[in-house]
Amino acid sequence: MKKGTLLHNGSSDCTGLLLVKSGQLRACILSEEGREITIYRLFDRDMCLFSASCMIHSIQFEVTIEAWEDTELWMIPADIYQEIMEESAPVANYTNELMATRFSDVMWLIEQIMWKSLDKRVAAFLLEEASIEGTDELKITHEIIANHLGSHREVITRMLRYFQKEGMVRLSRGTVTILDKAGLERILDA
Repeated sequence: MKKGTLLHNGSSDCTGLLLVKSGQLRACILSEEGREITIYRLFDRDMCLFSASCMIHSIQFEVTIEAWEDTELWMIPADIYQEIMEESAPVANYTNELMATRFSDVMWLIEQIMWKSLDKRVAAFLLEEASIEGTDELKITHEIIANHLGSHREVITRMLRYFQKEGMVRLSRGTVTILDKAGLERILDA
């Protein structure tokens, strides 16, 4: 799948299970106003259950899955996976554990939104993104950061400009360069 490809679009879509061979997928929730927030990302050898929400009837929210970068993956049709789960207790147990992990990811996100200040959330996002990408020069827009964090681009721009004024980042078109990781980490510890 090419970067930006929409793989799953809500509960009306029953794509099947997605198993990432290489690359990165992003799972997000879209508001009625068009705002979005990343609930988790999937990397090599991760499996996405929400893309087969038709077989998990207790899921009551719309999840969108997109290729965040060029991604190779396997798609397991939901009906086949459902049959395997019914025949294999280990597969059913694994599925339940994976669902619990994803639920924990969503609960962590809710805690972040409810209890952490935006400066801490932005600092944590930049540090995590640098770790994932293996570089301090992040090719990312303010809009994309806002979408990940469930905020508005203008608010993220103000926060990034503050970080720049404090010497922690350098901003240029489509790029945020981390200059002072320790400074960002101090924000997390404050």
